[in-house]
Amino acid sequence: MRESVTIDTDRQTYLEAVLAALPECVAIVDRNFELIDMNQAGLAKIGVDRFEDLPEGAPLSLISKPYRRIYREAFESALRGGDQEKNLPFRLQINAVDGATHLLECRFAPLADKAGIINGAVITSRDISEWQDALDAAEQSSSILESILAAVPNAMVVIDEHGHITSFSAAAEKLFGYQESEILGRNVNMLMPAPHQDAHDGYIQRYLRTGEKHIIGIGRTVEGRKKDGTIFPIRLEVGEAQIGDRCLFTGFIVDLTEQKRTEAELQALQGDLMHASRLSAVGSLASALAHEVNQPLTAIANYLSAARDMLDQGVEGNEPLLYEALQESVSESLRAGTIVRRLREFVAKGEINRQILSIAQLVEDAMTLGLVGAYDKGITCTTNIDPDTNHVFADRVQIQQVMVNLMRNAIEAMAGSADKQLGISVQSAPGKRVEIAISDTGSGIDPEMADKLFHPFATTKGGGMGLGLSICRTIIEAHEGTIYAEPNPPGGTIFRIFLLKAAEEQLNVE
Repeated sequence: MRESVTIDTDRQTYLEAVLAALPECVAIVDRNFELIDMNQAGLAKIGVDRFEDLPEGAPLSLISKPYRRIYREAFESALRGGDQEKNLPFRLQINAVDGATHLLECRFAPLADKAGIINGAVITSRDISEWQDALDAAEQSSSILESILAAVPNAMVVIDEHGHITSFSAAAEKLFGYQESEILGRNVNMLMPAPHQDAHDGYIQRYLRTGEKHIIGIGRTVEGRKKDGTIFPIRLEVGEAQIGDRCLFTGFIVDLTEQKRTEAELQALQGDLMHASRLSAVGSLASALAHEVNQPLTAIANYLSAARDMLDQGVEGNEPLLYEALQESVSESLRAGTIVRRLREFVAKGEINRQILSIAQLVEDAMTLGLVGAYDKGITCTTNIDPDTNHVFADRVQIQQVMVNLMRNAIEAMAGSADKQLGISVQSAPGKRVEIAISDTGSGIDPEMADKLFHPFATTKGGGMGLGLSICRTIIEAHEGTIYAEPNPPGGTIFRIFLLKAAEEQLNVE
């Protein structure tokens, strides 16, 4: 058994050793507020090495003026020997000799002599300046965050790794119809419609497990659910923050309701404008179309009249001629039917219907209407379609509208030209695209119009509205393509259209 060691020292020496070792400041003050003694930690806090170096009037002279009343009241309470349980800590701000300022948390304890008379008090204190600064900074940060949450225009929702809402901005309250007080701590999936509502917790856990990002830092358009059950489109951007062991996710939400409504209205207006443009094109084609349809009808009438005459004369001996007349009548009727059917498809308004189309067939269909009456005006047309151009993913009528518009413009541009060559070529282009080029040998583009050729209401035609090429660009860009014009070396203009080829997986479905 370990022997105990006896330390031969008196109580005074013992207390002095304890006071010297204490990290807290300890001072003894008499009834007249005069400082009797102070340990080394206290002297260091004030900025002196020895008790004799303390400034006159210490400790009262060291206390900042706003805190002196607090000091006097606490000291007088200690002198009265009040209930120790009520001897609560108080704060003082002192100004050290070296100019530093310290915030101290203090306590008074009455100091009595052998007769039990209280003649002074012991004051203990510890420096809480850094702690208070950190607390003030945290409160300031919290205040700033609250002001940001109240002022940020977009809704902001913060959730933890369990999907529970920890913060809900004022804009989010307005957007979803919930007050922050009624939604804090609840699962964020309550702001989502099915089926995302049931799957959301699994998304978070999968991310925490694998680290694979599907939406964080990417953003996407999804749907939200308001308190009244309304489902509406939103743009969601998610950020991640690591605070200690906690993982928080911040969602910034933009309501797309008005944007989607505006887009729908704009799409409807564009559809009406495109339809009106097609009707206008048909109006300008009316005379040529009537002539084009009248030709097969006249031929049918002539062939049938000849067949009738042969029947009157007797079938015997006229069988080959009669068969030929009937066969030609069928061919001409199909030709007329094709023109009428293509015209009806072209004029019909309909909905946008993008599908996988053979580029060769698309060009052929467009030429049926675009070249109506062209040959009667002395125009020669050549076509060249590379076999590797395959398919595009497009709306048949809209692309036909673009090509018909460009072909009719080319025909008009060559009205006064001696050489009237219309060329249509299709070939593959870099970037998995296909190029459709329509060239003419007409008058070319006025240099002053080159930069605004595709702008609305820009036209060189006396009776034109200047919307045709603008609509063409709108259609092509809606197909994720491009269109531009350039001079044709022999004279005239070349319009080049670039469309994306159909994806391989789309072709496999065909």
